Amino acid sequence: MTARSIPAPAILARPDRRRFLARLARLAGSAATAAALLPLLPAGTRAAMVAEDDDRLIIEKASYQSEGITIWGYLARPKGAGRLPAAVVAHANLTQTDFVKDAARRLALEGFLALAPDPLSIFGGTPTTPAHEAIQNDMWRAQETVHALAYYKSAVPYLAAHAGSNGKVGMVGFGVGGGMAEQVAAGDVGLAAAVSYYGEALWAGKVKDLTAPLLLHYAGLDARIDAGIGAFTKALVADGKPYELHMYAGVDHGFAEDTDDHYDAATSDLAWSRTVAFLKRHLGE
Repeated sequence: MTARSIPAPAILARPDRRRFLARLARLAGSAATAAALLPLLPAGTRAAMVAEDDDRLIIEKASYQSEGITIWGYLARPKGAGRLPAAVVAHANLTQTDFVKDAARRLALEGFLALAPDPLSIFGGTPTTPAHEAIQNDMWRAQETVHALAYYKSAVPYLAAHAGSNGKVGMVGFGVGGGMAEQVAAGDVGLAAAVSYYGEALWAGKVKDLTAPLLLHYAGLDARIDAGIGAFTKALVADGKPYELHMYAGVDHGFAEDTDDHYDAATSDLAWSRTVAFLKRHLGE
């Protein structure tokens, strides 16, 4: 399917993270104070790590079919690149947020063809302002997770066949999106690697269906999610499924997302470096 270019935004794009922190440091008096203040800022005021208008990237609006529905996605890739390893990106609330689009841009700068699908395409797309969050939640409840799983699974063959792809596709998910990445890896759609950030553990009975290696990032303070790790890893070992697991002490659910109150920059950076290395190892550069 042919991707379509997104028109130039009518408003200025948010600044990239480096420029944002530099300005905050000038206002706060030091870089250390700026870093301490960042988690206290409302999510909407925090800067993207890679600017929307970064001239190293090509950003497109792409679409594909799933269950007879047109699903729209935010597609990012580096300029001048040939055929690249591809990755599907899923955010915690399974909507196309600023964070998930930023994650796609970050992956693109690492040399990936990255797609952040919008599971709320059936409703016209994810609401674009904080004032619409309640509507977004109602839309998501109406959507049901089972449909979103189908939409993410359909994104895999779409990316595998994309002219800019090398045919290998991975998936990165955060929170609910992390659990979704595990389910897609067990969905027999040809996923080559899956990365789950504090995602709910895959049901032990489904572990046997995994066809892709897993990279699992967990937060030490995330009691609800961590409660499922034991049975999950036991099943992974019993079924001989390849996986890597990292438990990050002292951080909570959402530590990797700079729009979350639990964001921890140092831990996020470490987990991200492991994510990129894992995807490159399994998808090819």
